This record gives sequence, structure tokens and C-alpha cells, in this order.
Amino acid sequence: MIYLVDGHNLIPKIPGLSLQQVDDEVQLIKLLQIFARIRRASVEVFFDQAPPGYSGLKQVGMLKAHFVLKGTTADQEMIFHIQHMKKTARTITVVTSDRRIRVEAQAAHARLLSSEMFADMVMNAVVEAESNGGNSAAPLPGGGVDEWLHLFGAEDERDK
Repeated sequence: MIYLVDGHNLIPKIPGLSLQQVDDEVQLIKLLQIFARIRRASVEVFFDQAPPGYSGLKQVGMLKAHFVLKGTTADQEMIFHIQHMKKTARTITVVTSDRRIRVEAQAAHARLLSSEMFADMVMNAVVEAESNGGNSAAPLPGGGVDEWLHLFGAEDERDK
């Protein structure tokens, strides 16, 4: 199963996460890594408003993170991605509660899943992982959370 996830749409649906957090994207990626491992699924998550020099595709463990440069949106990038998949779009599940993305995903015959439902699936996978051996979070490459905070210029915020 392949999931295309609207990251900033999902974050507020995950208990304990907020778009106001400095490391909200990092925390979501950690949870999605657990989900991908437990469910043996491929996950691609899209985030917008990447700082200059940090946009693009990043392979993060078992998932791909698309950081969309300011000036365009993750919604636009997801729609572009779905439209260019052509017939293979039928093999993916698009995770969003955004109406515009849902319309485009339906037109491409992709499966749809609301952010709320997917958040429950992610949290169930986390609970399952914890019950099967404690700390199951896959480490982030290149120094983990500190690297990602530095990447987004947020290390000073965390120290306050």
C-alpha cells in the first residue's frame, strides 16, 4: 500500500502534535516511520513552506518527505503528483481532508482516506509498536531531531 499524505493537514489530527510546535514535521515523520514499518506500507508526506535551500524530496527511513518551496503549496504539489501518476494513481491512498485534493484524487481513481481516520491508524500502529518492544521509533538520518531542527533553523527556538 502506498499512502500520499498531506502533512500539515494531518498534524492537528494527531494527539500531542500542533502546527505551532517548532518540530511538528519531525515529530510527524517519526510517527509515520513507525506506521510504515508496522503496516509495511510506503508513505510519501508533503509539507509546504520549506525554507530556501531545503526544498525537495528527502528520503527519511522508510518514507519520502516532499518539502515544497515557498511560493507553491503542498496541495498543489500533491495534485501535480497524483495527476502525473496516470493509471497508477489507482494503487495509492491519498490522505487529506482538503476538499480540492480529494476531488483531484477521486478524478484519478485513487483511494481516499480522511486525515482523522489516518491519524487513528497511525496512533494504533504506534501503540502496537510500543506493545511489541518499547521504543520502536526509527532513528532519523543525519543526527536525528537536532539535525532536522538545524535544517529548519529552529534550534534556537527550542533552547528558549
